[in-house]
Amino acid sequence: MSAPMAIGCRKYRRLFSKQNLYKYRHLLRYLSKSSKKFEYDLVVIGGGSGGLACSKEAAQLGKRVAVLDYVNPSSQGTKWGLGGTCVNVGCIPKKLMHQAALLGHAIEDSRLYGWDVPHSVTNDWEKMCGAVQSYVKSLNWGHRVQLQDKNVEYLNSLGSFSDQHTIRAVDSKGQERFLTTEHAVIAVGGRPTLPTQIPGMVDRAITSDDIFWMKKPPGKTLVVGGSYIALESAGFLTGLGFDTTVMVRSICLRAFDQQMASFVTDYMENNGTRFLRQCLPLGVVKNGEGKLEVSYQDGNGNKDLETFDTVLMAIGRYSVTDKLNLPDIGVSMDDIGKVIGGHGGDLERSSVPHIYAIGDVLHERPELTPVAIKAGRLLARRLFGGSQIQMNYDQVATTVFTPLEYGVVGMSEEDAVTTQGEGSIEVYHAFYAPLEYAIPGRDVSQCYIKVICENGDDGRVLGIHLTGPNAGEIVQGFSVAMGDG
Repeated sequence: MSAPMAIGCRKYRRLFSKQNLYKYRHLLRYLSKSSKKFEYDLVVIGGGSGGLACSKEAAQLGKRVAVLDYVNPSSQGTKWGLGGTCVNVGCIPKKLMHQAALLGHAIEDSRLYGWDVPHSVTNDWEKMCGAVQSYVKSLNWGHRVQLQDKNVEYLNSLGSFSDQHTIRAVDSKGQERFLTTEHAVIAVGGRPTLPTQIPGMVDRAITSDDIFWMKKPPGKTLVVGGSYIALESAGFLTGLGFDTTVMVRSICLRAFDQQMASFVTDYMENNGTRFLRQCLPLGVVKNGEGKLEVSYQDGNGNKDLETFDTVLMAIGRYSVTDKLNLPDIGVSMDDIGKVIGGHGGDLERSSVPHIYAIGDVLHERPELTPVAIKAGRLLARRLFGGSQIQMNYDQVATTVFTPLEYGVVGMSEEDAVTTQGEGSIEVYHAFYAPLEYAIPGRDVSQCYIKVICENGDDGRVLGIHLTGPNAGEIVQGFSVAMGDG
């Protein structure tokens, strides 16, 4: 080899040496795009249930897919693994702790069924949380393995849009990478809201992002909010033996049938959960003993102060879209940061034709895990499998996992009156006594079923509501019957 040729080779090696790869990444991306238009067929931002379902379905259809998932720590420093809200800080740990509380009731009842159970039975918070967290971590690992098995590239990085076809991914070390994609799916979900205007609340309070990962028992707990998350959390904490108070500004379960909501809260009050109604927290201060002093005001303007070990805020959630640069690339959102879908006749398509949204981040859609999973799979099949099937968001059943479960499918009575007119509906209702409550003599006064129908010969069912044990399982059958098949 001649000397000039050798020198040229050395210069070439230096140009593309390891330290220069980052410097020349834009050139490399350009060269890559020259051979194929996009690096990926689909990039999903968000590793929750919907995003994972969509990515795996697309990969099974032979497409090049990447998933970006990154968890910013909560205000108390809590982090978790792949799988999103439901797996880590939502449905799964919530349902397991709900079950733990129900088992406590079952132990009490079992004495009357002949079981010789000590009267001093208590729950071990650390052991219970350890079991719950171990199960959650096994799901995190399972999701990683499934993505690998299906050849989906997983990046533990925070994603945002550089342009309509380019995703910027930044990892925990600040290293960035740019991914070009033909299609993109936004599936970032939501996080709990903390009221920054209340002194001490951001620093001192926990949220549902933290309660399932606490290393020590919460002790005397104040739950602020009337949402289903607030009532579910208060319910299992009371059932596990903790002194629990719910502070509600206005009404509980605002989005649900209010008669049924009253049965839920009455049952909770009758079974040990205290309610402070028409009250607002004013501030939180940690005293010299490490306790939290909460000042609050009632509906008459009277102020009071009470001490707790833990304050849990559950006043709502917000969509994690503020860092995605969506307005800059033309994606339309509502005033709370959710993506408006339905463009071009596709229920999940945003205002940018090749960008879609699924799950909790989608405007006016049910915030439910099974809904996100099915919507994600159907979307992948439409994009890459030739399908035309859209997600059916009507008549989706849901359950509030309070101590007395509340299952519902269809309209509330309030919604039926608003949409149909009070004279156009007929409401059928009945109290009932679950057999399993008979021998222990459990309170059955809030066990109730209500069916809301249209007036007329066909009497079409508009809504079914049930409070009672196992309501979540029972309502599934009604949901199938009310669906389109």
